[in-house]
Amino acid sequence: MPLGALRRSPLVDQAVQHLREQITEGHWPVGTRLPGENALAQTLGVGRSTVREALRALAGAGLVRARQGSGVFVIASEPAEDWPARLRRAAITDVYEVRMMVETQAARLAAARRTDEDVAAMEAALQAREKAAGEDDAAFVDADIALHAAVVAAAGNPVLTDLFAEFAPALREGLIDMVELLELRGHDRNPGHDAHAALVAAVRDGDAAAASDLLQAELEQTLARLHTKPGA
Repeated sequence: MPLGALRRSPLVDQAVQHLREQITEGHWPVGTRLPGENALAQTLGVGRSTVREALRALAGAGLVRARQGSGVFVIASEPAEDWPARLRRAAITDVYEVRMMVETQAARLAAARRTDEDVAAMEAALQAREKAAGEDDAAFVDADIALHAAVVAAAGNPVLTDLFAEFAPALREGLIDMVELLELRGHDRNPGHDAHAALVAAVRDGDAAAASDLLQAELEQTLARLHTKPGA
């Protein structure tokens, strides 16, 4: 596909699209040195600043890399898959195994670092989970995840908090499917209440070992149920 002048805005997005197509369609194979900024700007009919922004976007997508004094080279023929996309297509059991590693350690930190505000947030989330027992499965799962998020937040580590937030959408989808498929709330509308109440109490009381053990046991039980799902 030959390059051509761009006529519509936003110019940067169009430049990115045109340059990406040259790479993904094989016109510029891996290892190829791209034309210089001046040449690209002239061919595309845009300014050098637009070309520079487009090249930065391509570098962020993992398609090109600048080499000091040598130029910009193609390093991949397909964009790198971002983390949220990777989570969306991952098996829920794989996501859950990583969740266990993250949350059990977060519970230990939470027991050591929790503030009065953290305790209040966890207790409110526990009450909200109990209230959601009277609602549909999606609302109950949302309340359950919110309680776990409150425990993670009590660890006082923003990276852990952000990491859990990245997991949440994949967890939500898998857990709703599991609850509905296995009819887990058929006899008990609020499954796991005692374990969650004990978890909040352990974090509140500063018992790191108990908090971690309780969470490990609960998540292992859920993971075992997820493994019974078709296609898990």
